[in-house]
Amino acid sequence: MKPKKICPRCSHKKIYIIRRGKRRCASCKYEWIPDRLPLHLSRKEWINILKWFFHGLSAKAISHETEINRWRIHRALIKVRTAMAKDVPEIFSGTIEVDETYIGGQWKNKRKKYKKIKAKRGRGTLKTPVFGILCRGGKVWAEIVPDVEANTLIPLITKRVKCGSTICSDTWKSYTGIATRGYVHRLVDHAKGEYADKQGNHINGLEGFWGYLKRKLASKGGIRKERLPLYLAEYIWRYNHRKIKIEKQIDKLLILLYKT
Repeated sequence: MKPKKICPRCSHKKIYIIRRGKRRCASCKYEWIPDRLPLHLSRKEWINILKWFFHGLSAKAISHETEINRWRIHRALIKVRTAMAKDVPEIFSGTIEVDETYIGGQWKNKRKKYKKIKAKRGRGTLKTPVFGILCRGGKVWAEIVPDVEANTLIPLITKRVKCGSTICSDTWKSYTGIATRGYVHRLVDHAKGEYADKQGNHINGLEGFWGYLKRKLASKGGIRKERLPLYLAEYIWRYNHRKIKIEKQIDKLLILLYKT
């Protein structure tokens, strides 16, 4: 499936054909060459790369299968993850789950300097905090945050969740002010062994996503900290589109790559 003939900048549908095969948008006057993808790779090469990418192959293995230079594959996968990061869900509404988690290696694999500090698990750990929002029956959104305090989490909730929605969370103190912002707030107390109540209030959907995310990251065998946002964006995108076939996922990504 080829991308629709619309402006990649403003999505306007009235397009002019101008010099040397270029196109010009009648609305924003943006000019571009159609059917051009990043890194001077053809559409066929991109489809081949994405096919093996969705099958979970490493950059080295994709290079072997496609006979494209390994470093070009590395750059291509960075482009793919960057495009995925831009395809974020819209404002959530309905029944919403919010939670935070920490991403980092297992204790047995930590360096000696971290073991000497005797860092604890959970809140207060030296791992990277990640905050997430999940819409029941819909999509998930997550972002690396500097901390899990109320001043950080509440603005993210008010920005991403429509006022009046029902928000389920655990009893972490940073969620205390949610009800005063115009939301219906429901709590589950994990400390008392409560993970769901009779009214269906729980955060099990988001806990399931955290498990999926950590399994995928663990399979990579270690990721540079500066690349973590890109890998986070990849697995969010994969999770949000897990119910559609790989062929349609490739089509969606190609359209995103055309826009970039």
